[in-house]
This record gives sequence, C-alpha cells and structure tokens, in this order.
Amino acid sequence: MTMKTNWAVKPSVPEEIYTDRQEFLDDLYQTALKARTRRARSTVLLGQRRMGKTEIFKRVVNRLFFEQDHLDPKAVVPVYYSFPDTFKDDWHFATKYVENFMRWYVAFRLRSPKILSEKEITRAHLKEIIHNKLPMTKGFKNAFEFFESILAQDVTIPEQSALSHPRHVSDSDDSTIVMFLDEFQNTRLPQYKFDVVGYMQDVVESRTCPHFITGSTMSILGREILGRGSLFGRFRSKPIKALTDYWGSELVCRAAHHNNVTVSQEIVPVIVKRCGGNPFYLNAVVEQAAELNQAILTEDDLNTILAIDLSSGFIWGELNDQISRWLERINEYGITKWVLYLSAIQKGDKIDLKQIQQALLEKDFQTVSLEKIREVLIKLSRGDLVDYLELGGWFRKIKDPILLEFLQVWGRIEVEGQDEATVREDFEYKYKKIKKQISDLKGYLAEVYMAQILHNAQRQTLPGHFFHQDEDIKVPRFHYVRLRERLGPGADTEIDIHAGAGIEQWVAESKWQQNHKASITDIRKLLDKAEVVKQDREPELMRIWFFSYEGFAEKVLDFMSEHGVLWSTQEDLDGLLDYVKLRRLPKL
Repeated sequence: MTMKTNWAVKPSVPEEIYTDRQEFLDDLYQTALKARTRRARSTVLLGQRRMGKTEIFKRVVNRLFFEQDHLDPKAVVPVYYSFPDTFKDDWHFATKYVENFMRWYVAFRLRSPKILSEKEITRAHLKEIIHNKLPMTKGFKNAFEFFESILAQDVTIPEQSALSHPRHVSDSDDSTIVMFLDEFQNTRLPQYKFDVVGYMQDVVESRTCPHFITGSTMSILGREILGRGSLFGRFRSKPIKALTDYWGSELVCRAAHHNNVTVSQEIVPVIVKRCGGNPFYLNAVVEQAAELNQAILTEDDLNTILAIDLSSGFIWGELNDQISRWLERINEYGITKWVLYLSAIQKGDKIDLKQIQQALLEKDFQTVSLEKIREVLIKLSRGDLVDYLELGGWFRKIKDPILLEFLQVWGRIEVEGQDEATVREDFEYKYKKIKKQISDLKGYLAEVYMAQILHNAQRQTLPGHFFHQDEDIKVPRFHYVRLRERLGPGADTEIDIHAGAGIEQWVAESKWQQNHKASITDIRKLLDKAEVVKQDREPELMRIWFFSYEGFAEKVLDFMSEHGVLWSTQEDLDGLLDYVKLRRLPKL
C-alpha cells in the first residue's frame, strides 16, 4: 500500500526543526492567491546562500497544491521548476520545461502528486491520463498539442516558446497559474552561452501567470538579471536575511532536540552569533556535535566543534563543493583559487588588489596584471564569494564569518598545498585558544529576547505597565535592531541593544547577575550611551529601556523615574514575550 503524502515537492528540512520564515511563507502564499483577482506581480525572493529560500518555495507550493479546491476553475495552479546548472541544448531545455509544466498542471487538477514523478508516470502514461481523465480546456488542449510539436522539433525558437507557454495557457482559459522558479541564476551562467532571460520580459509581466523566482547566487540574480536589461523593474522584491538571534536560537534548540544533543540555554545565542544566523551553519554545528557525541555547554565546546566542522565536517563538505563548482566555471587564468584565498586572508574588509598581485609573485611566482586580478574578482563576486561595489569600483570580503574562516583553511590545503592533517591540527589549536566573545552569557540571552520583542512589536502598542509607565508604548517600524553595537573606543562604549527608526531611537541594557540588583551606576552608564546616540542621530524621541533579572533597589526606581527610563523585571519581560507571542525566558 502506497502511503499518501502531504507534499507535492518534498521539503528538505524536517518539520521538527523548521523555524520562523512565517512572514515569507504567508506573503508568497497570499500573493499567489491574489493572482486570481489579477493583483499579483512577479516576485523575487533575494538573499545569500543557505538562507532557506528553496525551502520556502517548496512549502508555499505544497500549501497551494493541497489547501485549495483543485476542482475550482478559479484555483491557482502551482508549478515548481528548478533550473539545472547544465543544459544539453535548447531542445532538451524546452522539452523538460514544458513537460514539467504539464505534469504539475495535471497533478494539481487531479490531486495526484505521483504524476510529478517520471519514474512512476512515464511520458506515455502521462499522455494516457490526459486523454482519459483530465477535463480538457481550450488552453490545455493547446498545451498538449504544443508539447507534441516540441517533441517533433517543429518549433522555431524552442526555449522562447517553452518559457511563454504557461502564460499562453492561463491567458487562453482566463485561469491562474503561478510559476515557482528556483535556481534562476542558472539561466545565465559564465560557462554557457545559453541565456533565456531575454525571452522572459513579456512572460513575467503576466497577471494571469506571475512568476516567483529565487536562486543561490544573489549577485547574478540581483545585479545582472534583475538589476538591468529586459527584466529590470519587473519584479517585486522580497529580501531574505539571516535569522534573528531569537529565531536562530529557536532553530538551535529544535535541532538539538531532534539530534539528541545537549546544548546549554546560555550558549545557544552565542552559537547563532558565531554562525551569522545562517540556518545551514546552525544545523551543521548541532549535527557535528551529534557526530562527536559531544554536548555544547561552553564557548570552549563550541570552538572545538566549529574547528572540526570548518576543517573536515559538514560545513567543510558543503562549502568545498560550492566553491569547487564555481571555480570550475570561471578558471580562465589559473589564478582564481589564489585570488580567492589571498583576498580572504587580507586584514580588514576592503580587498587590496596590489597586495594580491604582490602575494601572487611571492607565493606562486606569477606576474599578473591588476586588470586580470580585477576580472577574476568580478567573476568571484558573481558567485557571492566576494562583494563587488560596482559604483565605487572596489571589492570587499563577503559578510559571512564562517565562509571567511573556511577559506583560510581551504586555501592552505587546496591552494598552497600544505599538509592537510597539519593544517587542520593548527586550525583546531587556534580555535581552542580563541578568547571568549561573550562574558555575560545570561545577560546576552536576555538581550536576544528583548531585541525580538522590539522586532515583533513593530507598529504595535505595548501595554505601559510592562515598562512601569502610565501610558502605553507605541513601537515604530525600525530600520534596524542591533545587538552589541560599539559606539566608540573604550570599555564602556558597547550598547546592548540599539534600535533605530529615524526620528525615534531606542537603547536598551540587560543585567542578569545572580543576587545583584541593578544600581544607579548601571543606569548612568546607559544614560551616557543614550546621549551619544542622541547626539549622533538627533531623534525627536529617545526611548531608554533597562532590564534587570533581579530587579531594582528603591532609590534606583526613583532615579529612573526622574530620567524617564523604561524598566522591566523578569516578570515584566515574560509578560511582554507572552504579549508578542514569543517563548518565555528559559529557566536557568
């Protein structure tokens, strides 16, 4: 007996682990449904690698597939297609694209996911199902006849006809089809002349058949395909960023439970910080801990696991594969690996081309012009391996702390040819000696929760009693909510939380010291930091918020009242978390 599934395209992440991204799931789902009333625009989900874009597409497609009445002629027909990174020729592409469209259309109308599998339903069987079971509309009858023409190679420009075909069907029937196209950057790759982007201008402007696209190479998608040329200005953009520290912590906790790994609550947000909020890295760290049968209780534990993961574990395997495949595409001068490695080991963020030129001469005995180095860096930027600031004409390191650490190990092994075991031993030794980044783990955990309260409460009003104020607190839409922002040199210039909304600025501090109530000195330090922000940003409204797990002495309460400081205790913070529908502070 075949088990029924609740998915048409299988998600990659187990339900027990999948975290957050609800904003994107709901937005794309509702936008797809709006297409029924011709109010949806083609949309791009744009973000760096491994941020969960493909997983979002799959989950939205599955909702559309199963949560609608498939017999309703006004239902939105979802079609999912992932562009491969190789094409035999234009006929091969056109045949696969049109057949994929037909399979999704028929599978949805008959509520039969098995039709999507070529192993279960052959092409001949598919034709039989269409003839015998599918109510044939005018548009789909044309689709079937067109597919026969593709197979007979009786079409002038097959790739152009294939890409426009779903729109022709929806226009002909006045029905609604939404195309979900993943790995869209593969429509324009450096090693192929096969470029179909130009044929898609009219296609993506369709109101009966909007196209939702995403891909793993943000630079090609955002700068080359959508930032100029025929598709410029034709997509509504939904930027996707790293998980916030709160939701990253939630992911770590779920992954730890799923993999039977013990992780202390205090160290969880530190894992998120070190991994830059990247969902793949977070999962990889927990899986590596499971592989080693090791708990993550301290920063030392985390350093040990990261050292192994980056030099020989799950992260090594994934990044090594990504980089190797991209380098194969662009290695014209035999210096690509060197340029990537040398740019990663430079000090500072800005990449100095002259330093690379000098290092190439010293390390590889190559004399290479600055222009060639520049060409290579541009091609590396297309793979999101360096950042290219096109208007300024300069390059900087990618904002991915894990990738940068990996490149240093990878470069010593793959580029300089050093002994693999020795390099990995050196790296692990280095990581075990790393100075602890967070001295007050409990305080940092509270900061993460406070920051997420501000995220969730944007454009809402919070009850004033949680801040011990007579009036309720209106929360603006923030441009940013930053943790551990340094205002200048010196020991007391780091601010726990800084949230900016232009004319309104928030600064906040967290104290979680056992049997130690916050003092007037603590409040004065926060007031001084708020003054720095006030001088810099010149806001009309300054909000100053202090949280103390152990509470405040009576004289401190009077001082805060005099200076307009909002304050919260553990009970207040838990109340705020309940109010904005977040998990309460863990019991430590």
